[in-house]
Amino acid sequence: MADNIRKVAYFAMDIPNKSGEGARVLAALAAAGVNLLAFSGFPSGRKAQLDFIPEDVAVFKKAVKAAKIKTRPQKFGFLAQGDDRKVAVAGLLTTLAAKNINVTAIDAVSAGAGRYAAILWVNPKDVNKAAKALGAR
Repeated sequence: MADNIRKVAYFAMDIPNKSGEGARVLAALAAAGVNLLAFSGFPSGRKAQLDFIPEDVAVFKKAVKAAKIKTRPQKFGFLAQGDDRKVAVAGLLTTLAAKNINVTAIDAVSAGAGRYAAILWVNPKDVNKAAKALGAR
């Protein structure tokens, strides 16, 4: 099976880097019916940054507004899913490097059952060029 690569909307926010803060935000989103295709969280200075890739942008925006959660403006990244193999992620990066597109961040995991998934970000000015290079839908 070929990789499925799609351009996705994502939203970022900063929260206090304290126990329970991420759980509070995720619980509010879950209670509002938000389904996340991907989520990433990491320390950023004295805070933590959370990145959300929602399945339905409208549902996500409604949920964060109702919960009074402030996110940064919508940006775009890529979600790749496919059969797990030794060169899966290297192939993504090689394709982009061949077009002189820098990857600003990437998270990849083995999804089990012989599958992998990756989320990756490029400079906003390179999103359309990267989408074309990756064959993203």
